[in-house]
Amino acid sequence: MQDAYLIVLLTLSATIRVSTPLILCAMAGLFSERSGIVDVGLEGKMLGAAFGAAAVSAVTHSAVIALAAGILVAIMLALIHGFASITQHGNQVVSGVAINILTSGLTIVLGIAWFHQGGETPPLPQEGRFMPIALPGAARIAHVPVLGPIYAHLIGGHNIIVYVALAAVPLTHWIVSATRFGLRLRAAGENPQAVDTAGISVAWLRYRAVMLCGALTGIAGAYLSIAQNAGFTRDMSAGQGFIALAALIFGKWRAWPALGACLLFGFLDAVAIRLQGIDIPGIGEIPVQFIQALPYALTVILLAGFIGKAVAPRASGIPYRKE
Repeated sequence: MQDAYLIVLLTLSATIRVSTPLILCAMAGLFSERSGIVDVGLEGKMLGAAFGAAAVSAVTHSAVIALAAGILVAIMLALIHGFASITQHGNQVVSGVAINILTSGLTIVLGIAWFHQGGETPPLPQEGRFMPIALPGAARIAHVPVLGPIYAHLIGGHNIIVYVALAAVPLTHWIVSATRFGLRLRAAGENPQAVDTAGISVAWLRYRAVMLCGALTGIAGAYLSIAQNAGFTRDMSAGQGFIALAALIFGKWRAWPALGACLLFGFLDAVAIRLQGIDIPGIGEIPVQFIQALPYALTVILLAGFIGKAVAPRASGIPYRKE
């Protein structure tokens, strides 16, 4: 019984860790799309940030500097998307897809040129990564029934970026729902003409939104390469940016429901990892490929018929031209 309880806790703990980049990307997409800028480039920005953070960490052996580099890379990519979408009034979907293609190829080319390891970075030392944090007294109360394992393994045992991701959800909800900036941001996504009439720059609002999006995707990318893993590997984001976008749509562009969707995807991924190599009576060993496909299959199924009517901001994807 105790072993089963511990397995459940460890699975939930893994769910939080796996969901962290999804949560950060979903909150990033929320800022961008609430302002009226469609962002299918979450995947590319996260991948670019993962490479930038790992490359800088391999050279400096500093996790903080590496995180800053990852954020900077993602913000630069976000500004490219903003320039194409806001200043040049380009197609926002095409711009996002272009960023995804650009980073997918450029990270490999630069990785081969700089590190000569097939597009990967060298394994990172501990000082170049964000390692799990042991909460005060966790070791002493870990063996206390029920509460001890929760404190030691579920609440504790994560790196700092995990806690940043969890804190980003109420902060995003508050900014979007209860601040003047958030009110103007939502208005820019619903009725940019009214915002412009009030003397507020729609372009500047949207640029700030895409920069916030870049900062959060930068943290998500850095998490992949210098926290969850010990280096960069080719295409290591593995479609998580698209899953985060699906979670945002599933959550109907609201922070708390999007968090729930991210945790749902993360839980399925965590369970799938635990099922690998397990022989289920009457079924046998489940193929690894089937297990790896589960989160993506769930994304398609949920978006196809289980989310109801998800209405995007009215001006989403529509370039605004000042009259």
